[in-house]
Amino acid sequence: MLYEQLIDKNVKCNACSHRCIITDGKRGICGVRKNIKGKLYSLVYGKAVGLAVDPVEKKPLFHFLPGKEVLSFGTVGCNFRCEFCQNSDMSQAPREQGEEAISGKEITGKEIVDYAVKNKIPMIAYTYNEPAVFLEYAHDTAKLAKKKGIKNIYVTNGYETKEALELMKPYIDAMNIDLKSFNDDFYKKTCGARLEPVLETIKLAKKMNFWIEITTLIIPDENDSEKELTQIAEFIASIDKSIPWHISRFFPMYKMQNKNPTSEEKLKQAYEIGKKAGLKYVYVGNIILEGKENTYCPICDNIAIERSKYELGKVNIKESRCIKCKRKISGIFI
Repeated sequence: MLYEQLIDKNVKCNACSHRCIITDGKRGICGVRKNIKGKLYSLVYGKAVGLAVDPVEKKPLFHFLPGKEVLSFGTVGCNFRCEFCQNSDMSQAPREQGEEAISGKEITGKEIVDYAVKNKIPMIAYTYNEPAVFLEYAHDTAKLAKKKGIKNIYVTNGYETKEALELMKPYIDAMNIDLKSFNDDFYKKTCGARLEPVLETIKLAKKMNFWIEITTLIIPDENDSEKELTQIAEFIASIDKSIPWHISRFFPMYKMQNKNPTSEEKLKQAYEIGKKAGLKYVYVGNIILEGKENTYCPICDNIAIERSKYELGKVNIKESRCIKCKRKISGIFI
């Protein structure tokens, strides 16, 4: 449990970059980490929500064991309050409805791992809500999974602290990190967070040698200006041009029911901006746009992996190399 005991039975939670100072009897911003008599407790440990088997492409991860299955789960609660959240019934319930809204299937990390082993599922993903808020549950499950040769995936908003990343470093193999905007005001107003910690997490995750991919949900009139999309693409390129960038189509959700879905033109523009910035792998999701889910060899432009709706078509990679020009395709393949 990442926390500090302070005076007067207060505690400081160090699981995420909010670093909440929580008084006795109260919960942190996430709604699921509670101070009980000067000790911090997870209220969601062993309470899984959304336990399901998905294609790894749905996380989305396109360069990490493509075509394989992943066992996914999360819990209730979140350290963000995104007005466009696609899983608000899970993520915001403890914040909006109180502690009585904390629920989930009682299942241990060992039982989750045993299920994956029995069903020959090679990966477990900590997803749906923010895994930093159920850090201990994720940690214990990932540690057991690692011993069984199962890969671990974090699908995150990028608000982990350095301490949290270091705790998970021995066990996490890949991360998909949301970069929701390049505007701090957007993060404060729309998500209840800040931009800079997310940028630092991306940099640190790369230094720690996690395989990382980045997702940006393009919301009309919120984060879709040419300037901002260029800033996002150029930031990713400054870290590593081989980091895949997933551009995701917005649909009206939660508190943004009045918005229109992202236009095809805007998604195509974002795709071209990513390419212009030098990114080798750019993808468009939540919509079928011909060719925009495929992996192309950055050298010869041959289709390395063909995709449609998370399903693979032809795979023209052998030993992580393009079969046409023999150049390496970045990622972890079998």
